[in-house]
Amino acid sequence: MKQNMIPFERVIEEMKTAISDTLTIDKEKITPDSSLIKDLGAESLDFLDINYRLEQAFGIKMARHFIIEHIEEMFGEGTAVDSNGQLTETAVKLMKIRLSAGKEAGESFDELTPGMDMDALPAMVTVKSMSMAVMDILDSLPEKCPACGASSWKTEDGTHVICGGCSAEAPYENGDDLIKNWLEKTQKDHNIIKS
Repeated sequence: MKQNMIPFERVIEEMKTAISDTLTIDKEKITPDSSLIKDLGAESLDFLDINYRLEQAFGIKMARHFIIEHIEEMFGEGTAVDSNGQLTETAVKLMKIRLSAGKEAGESFDELTPGMDMDALPAMVTVKSMSMAVMDILDSLPEKCPACGASSWKTEDGTHVICGGCSAEAPYENGDDLIKNWLEKTQKDHNIIKS
């Protein structure tokens, strides 16, 4: 269900804190449109640290793999990336559908085209796009608490959601499962990958 206890602006602020603490840079230098790699100088290992900080901040489990890796795993080698390491048309179609919510939030994905080198993808990750991934996970909050059946979620610190009935922590889906479930549903609805 779409939760309304943790607004997108709060997620952006927590994201800035996680990035600032990881990269030891001033929080004021970080904007929602900052590319973590191109603008802030993050390296691949920094993403692990940032994800860990976000998991601690919100009580969630971030995705460990990019959507490209999930497409290859679920639909076969070569579905998302060709033998030259370039994105296929199928991969770009799926990614644009997946990222369409970001377009509404002002994200631009014009540079995402078939034939693009897959190694260029990480540089497209921005503060805003990572925050949207966190929001996706937060919006997987079930309507009712599986422990006691109550439907009275609450947050006392603005980032951790607990059950108002039994105080159990919110049982969100993890980021990788969300992507896999989304891919299955999108394939069923749009039949993008022809067998």
